[in-house]
Amino acid sequence: MTIARLVPVAARVLAGNHLRCRSAKFSSSFQDPVFETASSTLRFGPGSTSEVGQDIAHLQAGRVLLFVDPNVQRLQSYQTLMESIDLHCPSAEVEVYSRIRVEPSDTSFQDAIEFAQKSAYDVVVALGGGSTIDTAKAANLYATYPTGDFYDYVNSPVGNGHPVPGPVIPLIAIPTTAGTGSECTGVCIFDDTPTRSKTGIASRALRPALGVVDPENMKTICSSVAKYPGLDVLCHALESYTAIPHQLRPGGRPSSPILRPAYQGSNPVSDIWSMHALQECVQYLPRLVADPEGDEEARSRMCLASSSAGTGFGNAGVHLCHGMSYSVASQVKNNFWTDGYSQDIREEDDVHGLVAHGLSVSINAPAVFRF
Repeated sequence: MTIARLVPVAARVLAGNHLRCRSAKFSSSFQDPVFETASSTLRFGPGSTSEVGQDIAHLQAGRVLLFVDPNVQRLQSYQTLMESIDLHCPSAEVEVYSRIRVEPSDTSFQDAIEFAQKSAYDVVVALGGGSTIDTAKAANLYATYPTGDFYDYVNSPVGNGHPVPGPVIPLIAIPTTAGTGSECTGVCIFDDTPTRSKTGIASRALRPALGVVDPENMKTICSSVAKYPGLDVLCHALESYTAIPHQLRPGGRPSSPILRPAYQGSNPVSDIWSMHALQECVQYLPRLVADPEGDEEARSRMCLASSSAGTGFGNAGVHLCHGMSYSVASQVKNNFWTDGYSQDIREEDDVHGLVAHGLSVSINAPAVFRF
């Protein structure tokens, strides 16, 4: 139902019905006339996972910290990655962390941080969906710049909102779902259990050094894991395109470029990425949901759309759909679990429900865009 309601909205945007005016001149009279764009280096194509071992070798990495979804660890994508590392850098020592929580929490982040802080690593690799990549980002940050308070880098008002001090260890992100675009963004999101809210950490420094988008890694996803991440892609693109323009962003020009938010407002460059993602979603998302394994073209195009939308919203931001989704996801009851999402690998003392992120975002989206 949500796809049937949202895809026509995207089609109307593409037709020009909802295009924003871009005729305003850029001048110092605007609150912030400056915008900046940044993105991870992106490698796209079938079989690209098999090249990652060469990337690690080029970095001359002796110690590798690999974050992997426990379900993905049983699939061909994990085997392909490990074979590539063994082939191209056989002397590298690989430490594997697989205690990934679907929709991470402050507790799961801190568990990963504690693991990462036990030793020094030359490169971090993340193989999995957005939850895995976000967990790797957080662990990488706190391992590089330890702090006495977990909430120091967490966005205010939940956290202290301290800026990330500098660059982190190189992170190679290999997504296995077409949804979050986390391989292109400097954001990691988690459930904050003490406040029963959802928040995150945002900094350009957290962007992966390399995102490897391999459609072969999405062959085994079911229809639900195609649908809800796909709706997240659609909302990323729609929200970033319709976000407040950067020059009208409340708060004005920051005193230092480092203080300019990652979500700075829509701009001409982010619009290009968002529009590309919208075009792909309109044409290929319904096809991918109908046949996620067999429709190779739809799977490939939605993989790239996810990264395109990630680059768009990673430089512009999102708005009401995602803001409202945090209340939906953080208040879920323990007995609810989104159909199609695996729950067979869970800690016994971590009993929680799950509203898939794409579901929590898209459920309010028709009302938002009518508004």
